[in-house]
Amino acid sequence: MKEEQIIRCPALVDVHVHFREPGFSYKETIRSGSMAAAAGGYTCVCPMPNLDPVPDSVENLERELEIIRRDACIDVRPYASITIGRKGIEPVDLAALKGKAVAFSDDGSGVQNPAMMLRAMEAAAENGCIIAAHCEDNSLLHGGYIHDGQYARAHGHRGISSRSEWAQIERDLELAARTGCAYHVCHISTRESVRLIREAKASGVNVSCETAPHYLLLSENDLQEDGRFKMNPPLREEEDRQALLEGLRDGTIDMIATDHAPHSAAEKSRGLEHSAMGIVGLETAFPVLYTGLVRTGEISLERLIELMSTAPRRRFNLPEAPHDYALFDVSRPYVIDSGTFRSMGHSTPFDGMQVWGRCIRTVYRDNTVYSI
Repeated sequence: MKEEQIIRCPALVDVHVHFREPGFSYKETIRSGSMAAAAGGYTCVCPMPNLDPVPDSVENLERELEIIRRDACIDVRPYASITIGRKGIEPVDLAALKGKAVAFSDDGSGVQNPAMMLRAMEAAAENGCIIAAHCEDNSLLHGGYIHDGQYARAHGHRGISSRSEWAQIERDLELAARTGCAYHVCHISTRESVRLIREAKASGVNVSCETAPHYLLLSENDLQEDGRFKMNPPLREEEDRQALLEGLRDGTIDMIATDHAPHSAAEKSRGLEHSAMGIVGLETAFPVLYTGLVRTGEISLERLIELMSTAPRRRFNLPEAPHDYALFDVSRPYVIDSGTFRSMGHSTPFDGMQVWGRCIRTVYRDNTVYSI
């Protein structure tokens, strides 16, 4: 019998999740989302502001914070939006919100107007805040819903170009260089994005970025006619995946975030064209990455822990948590079964995958919040 091997590491941190409450609690709640996070080894997560009401004012953000104080089993630190209603027209009052929000994002949509993004970055620089951008140029989407590549052409699907992502990153990097704003790029998926951010870092721009497990482990070659393979940005080409891996190794990519985005079963059961965009990831992130990147020698275990714990905490000025840790069993494999998830969302492309690294305990502030 193989000797049991348990990894103890600092608890994980995810700066990009969607907990859907208030406004869309049929998809996920603060309670269910935080329980899913704990089950994945996380004790600190940052939910995005595509909610109803949008956390674009102290009053609206306080509604979300009240639910967090009541229901969260871990540290949940929400974003405020960059613009009022996430409509891209009028900036929020960053100075009023900065003490309550971890950072500012219009995630779910890109800020289309460069003048608006410039105003937001100037205010962020003045107030010492981070702008975390979902980069997507709507004028380049053309109704697409998966990557504009071989699979889309072979199966008659409308594609999303890589340019729709990297063109807005290019624009924002120029603005960040001009303003000195602390700028963070969400869920990068293309090789051009990696190159642009690498060059910006070399020139001294205050930029960081994240990618997600599915972009590191999957490509358009893995697509199936199933809503669990549909997310935004979409799965790209194998060359993009390889560029992301190189970005992990050379430090261009600062952290890994899940973009945990739960939907109802009905919303994800309509195939690639008609399903909602988004998959869940909190309960699968460490095992799929340990299996796909560490066991294969792509990166070291120490680098994975940095990407999933210490780097996001450092960049987003999250308080140290010396009493938070997670235990992962890497001695025996198990099969991912979305039916066992704590999350209300169950749509994942990793369902049925054999992995190593099951979370067996998560400790938050010296208290066990998850164990098996």
